[in-house]
Amino acid sequence: MSDLDRYLHAATRDNTRRSYRSAIEHFETTWGGFLPATADSVARYLAAYAGVLSINTLKLRLSALAQWHNSQGFADPTKAPVVRKVFKGIRAVHPAQEKQAEPLQLQDLERVVDWLEQEAQTARAQQDRPALLRAYRDRALILLGFWRGFRSDELCRVQIEHVQAHAGSGITLYLPRSKGDRENLGQTYQAPALLRLCPVQAYIQWITEAALVRGPVFRGIDRWGNLSEEGLHANSVIPLLRQALERAGVAADRYTSHSLRRGFATWAHQSGWDLKSLMSYVGWKDMKSAMRYVEVSPFHGMARITDKPLSP
Repeated sequence: MSDLDRYLHAATRDNTRRSYRSAIEHFETTWGGFLPATADSVARYLAAYAGVLSINTLKLRLSALAQWHNSQGFADPTKAPVVRKVFKGIRAVHPAQEKQAEPLQLQDLERVVDWLEQEAQTARAQQDRPALLRAYRDRALILLGFWRGFRSDELCRVQIEHVQAHAGSGITLYLPRSKGDRENLGQTYQAPALLRLCPVQAYIQWITEAALVRGPVFRGIDRWGNLSEEGLHANSVIPLLRQALERAGVAADRYTSHSLRRGFATWAHQSGWDLKSLMSYVGWKDMKSAMRYVEVSPFHGMARITDKPLSP
C-alpha cells in the first residue's frame, strides 16, 4: 500500500468502510445493479427497497454509492434530480420513526454492578480465574461507558498507554480519534472518582487483576482465562451488556451500547446539568444531537450518589 493509499484509507472510519462495502455489495449482488450506475438505476433501487429498508439505511446506501463513484472518478448519480425526488417521495410515504436505545437507569446500573461484584467474590473463592476476569472487565467497561458517555467503539479503542487513573481522585483518557472528532485531532476525557459506582476504582482493579500494562484496555477472555492481544469489537459490547444485566435480573432486551450514553445524559439532565455543560462533557457539537440522548421523563426518587457534583 502506497503512502497515498494509506492516508486515504485512514481518512475513513473502519465501521464506515465496512458499511459502505456492504451497501455496494447489496446494490450489485442482491439487487443486481451495475457500476458505474445511472441515475435511473439508483432511483429504481430506492423504489425497490422503500418501506423495506429504513430511511437511514437508504441514506447510507446513497452515501456509499456516491463515495464509490467519486473515488473512481465517475459522475455521482445520487445527486441527480430524479434520485432526490424519489427519495423525497419515499420519506413522505414512509416517514421514519426514529428508534432510540433505552437509557440505562441508575438503579439498574447499580444492580448490575453489585451483581458483578458478587460474581467476582464468588469466582475468587472458587479460584475461577476466567469468571473473575470477566466480572472485573465487565464492571469496568460498564461504569466507564456510563460515566463518560462513551460509544461502544470508543470503549473498545481505549489504550492503557493513554489512560492515567488515580484512586480517589479521577481518571484521564486520551482518544486519538472518535466519531465526534471529524478532524482526527484527538481528545482528552476526564471523570472523577465517586463514592459508589466508581469508574476509576473499577478500571484500576481490572487492569491490576489482569496484569495489563499496554495495549487495549478491554479485551476478549477465553475459557481458560487467557486475554486476547486485540481489543473487543464494538459489536460485542451489546451482548456483553445484555448478558451482564440478565444475570443481574434486569430485563435487557431493550438496552443497547447506546444505553450507557443515553443513561448518563438523562441522569445528568435530571441532576441539574445545563445543556451546554452536558454537551461539553460528552462531546456533542450541536444541541440537536444532545437532545436526542436526553430522556425528558424524570427519574423518580433518585438521589445523588456522590457528595460532590460531577464536573464537566
